[in-house]
Amino acid sequence: MTSSQERIVPTNLTNEMSRSYLEYAMSVIVGRALPDARDGLKPVHRRILYAMYELGLTADRPFRKCARVVGEVLGKYHPHGDTAVYDALVRMAQDFSMRNPLINGHGNFGSIDNDPPAAMRYTECRLQALAVEGLLRDIESETVDFIDNFDGSQQEPVVLPARVPQLLLNGATGIAVGMATNIPPHNLGELINGAIAMIHNPDITDLELMEYIPGPDFPTGGQILGRQGIKDAYTTGRGSITMRGVANIETVRAAGRQEKEAIIVTELPYQTNKAGLIEKIAELVNDKRIDGISDIRDESDRTGMRIVIELKRDAYPRVVLNNLYKQTAIQSNFGANMLALVNNEPQLLTISQFLRVFLDFRVEAITRRTRYQLRKAEERDHLLQGLLIALDNLDAVIRLIRGAADSATAKQELVNDFSLSETQADAILQMQLRRLTALEAEKIEAEHQDLLTQITDFQDILARKERIYNIIESELEDIKKVHATPRRTEIVQADGDLGDIDLIANEQVAIILTNQGYLKKMLVNTFEAQNRATRGKSGAKIKEDDVVEHFLTGCDHDRILFFSDKGVVYGLNAYQLPALSRNARGVPIVQMLPIASDEKITSMIAVSEFTDHEYLVMLTQKGLIKKTALSAFANIRSNGLIAISLGEGDELRWVRLATEDDSILIGSRQGMAIHFHADNEQLRPLSRTAKGVKSMKLRKGDEIISMDILPSQVTATIAEADDQEDDTLELEEEELTSDTGKEAPWALAVTTSGFGKRVPVSQFRLQRRAGMGLKAIRFRKKSDALAALRIVNPEDEFMIITTRGIIIRCDVNAVSLQSRQASGVRVQKLDSEDAIAAIALVPPSAEEEENE
Repeated sequence: MTSSQERIVPTNLTNEMSRSYLEYAMSVIVGRALPDARDGLKPVHRRILYAMYELGLTADRPFRKCARVVGEVLGKYHPHGDTAVYDALVRMAQDFSMRNPLINGHGNFGSIDNDPPAAMRYTECRLQALAVEGLLRDIESETVDFIDNFDGSQQEPVVLPARVPQLLLNGATGIAVGMATNIPPHNLGELINGAIAMIHNPDITDLELMEYIPGPDFPTGGQILGRQGIKDAYTTGRGSITMRGVANIETVRAAGRQEKEAIIVTELPYQTNKAGLIEKIAELVNDKRIDGISDIRDESDRTGMRIVIELKRDAYPRVVLNNLYKQTAIQSNFGANMLALVNNEPQLLTISQFLRVFLDFRVEAITRRTRYQLRKAEERDHLLQGLLIALDNLDAVIRLIRGAADSATAKQELVNDFSLSETQADAILQMQLRRLTALEAEKIEAEHQDLLTQITDFQDILARKERIYNIIESELEDIKKVHATPRRTEIVQADGDLGDIDLIANEQVAIILTNQGYLKKMLVNTFEAQNRATRGKSGAKIKEDDVVEHFLTGCDHDRILFFSDKGVVYGLNAYQLPALSRNARGVPIVQMLPIASDEKITSMIAVSEFTDHEYLVMLTQKGLIKKTALSAFANIRSNGLIAISLGEGDELRWVRLATEDDSILIGSRQGMAIHFHADNEQLRPLSRTAKGVKSMKLRKGDEIISMDILPSQVTATIAEADDQEDDTLELEEEELTSDTGKEAPWALAVTTSGFGKRVPVSQFRLQRRAGMGLKAIRFRKKSDALAALRIVNPEDEFMIITTRGIIIRCDVNAVSLQSRQASGVRVQKLDSEDAIAAIALVPPSAEEEENE
């Protein structure tokens, strides 16, 4: 047999492949792809940071060429390609990749458009202050283990002595063999709050930690929809977090062109390529998979991101935006996979386990640092004790040294005669003559006493673990004070998500919508009650050619239904509406609802609960009325729902809540009013898509201006009175002197010129639907008209708003009680060009309801 044949070892191929592949897999997992849970770094990142620290490239030193750093890393620690090292260095300097970059880059380090960085010979770098303070501080104090590098010529740290939970702070992404990690970045201040909470309560749960760490905080900002994905990631280690860019609908004017609606994108989801996104949108438009977009341009500059997506005139802005969310990366998912190395083994960790690993590592690092400091202090004090012995026996020591034949003899005699150690004897022999002065002797004694205090303190730290936790907390607070920044990513409630409504106070609010579509919400308590006939307060900053059209009061927990002139209903939660100051103009409603440019909101309803026994009563401009069950509107799609079918030229104008036992009071511009039952005999329930039936017969030139509902108890009382006597008497104002008919509720009639009165509802007898009705008010001048006719009670307050946005809040009892034929008293003082636009009742507060 030849020598070459003797070297062949027969082996089973299956076993060999299995063993070799497993070794390769573990090498990739431990040495390349997965971060260590203690310092949150992969070997290449750790080696780059340590090499830069060794080179002295701290935040207070000048920049150095990246090529110098890459060469240092390759030559000493990382025997791989220079591209891999430079790419890792570049990523640690990108503020759109790292929530808190660890390297300060000087030059072109790439962009969010996926532009490549400049070559390493052109760029420069140095460490950020957080990298030094949070990762590398105390590395010389034996806080971590060191191992030989690839050729045994250098030592490198196994892990960095991180003072912050870096793995959660900047996240990590890595694909190993058979496993992968994808950890989102977080806010430094929130992580420190969570770590401190765990120090105070070691048994804190993942859900309790979410009070301190509500969710990821991406460097590019954006929004996170809902909390379920975050909860899954934090409690199980895996979860899908829905990210969405920040997009608003604005009116823009390009040079030399008319105003257009446009979608403005100012923030993108994490790791989204901006240039690729714009290209994708253009492709979808060209393929006609998204309609309504006329132009796309990138107006981003050094002040921030701005992608302008211009819309066609007939486009529905909200619908286009929803399509962009669905078909592009403006909305995407972050698949959290919280995998990291714990004791060199890959483990799927929850949020509490991450912080527990970090805190246990900090305890170990501080313990090792304290032992190192204690040893150094004891060694120094040992020398000082020898020097003090020499100073106390100075003459004898000098004679001994002068009489010795050589230094070795002197050293041995010092050890023997004064019971010194060899180290102390060496220190005495090396002591300079100037140390023999009285002042120097005092300094040595003072240093000795100081070291004794330090040694006692170090021993106390090592003896009591609570001291170590106090040090950890103090160091975390110091870092938070200097390096923490506000949260960039907003967590918003998603459809079906829990939580937000339980955290929002159910406050009374007033909602205003102007003719030009500006919507806003204000707290009712912004307007205190005023006397009748006063001028009122400004409730909205109205444009010259705009007027207030709709006015509604409700509570923050209500569901607000918006009905358009085209018979479509949309829904929003009241707390989602923009809460603005009295003088703010409001937000264009097209930013909140997917309404067309030729569609207008004509009525708003606040619904607290969708019950089966309530109905929506709808009245059109041409006087057609119908009743539909409220439960049919419990689930309104994002693009709206048909509420009523309309004839040609007709519009839906008024919508009210009612029960079957209530009655309906309708008022016309010329001051007529009709009152009829809402029961099935007069008004049978119809489906959502049905048309209405005739409500009121109108004189020539007259039109319907309002509709309100009388509760069932009042309706029954009026019906009983009508059965007993035929009320045909037309009372004059001065004849309303007896108590008969004065009881509540009343009809509050207000004219456009600011006059109003209360009228007992008993004066509006029940009639059959489709009649002409009775006179509700007498006008003082021919140009006046009825602006509103509402049902009110003694405890009610009402708010009146004018076309110029002036609001007055008033108690109903301040308005005179008069007959139907009376002309009323002045309710609000108006400017010459102003007029009453609408009135709304203030709902009773929760406290008032409880008292009742």
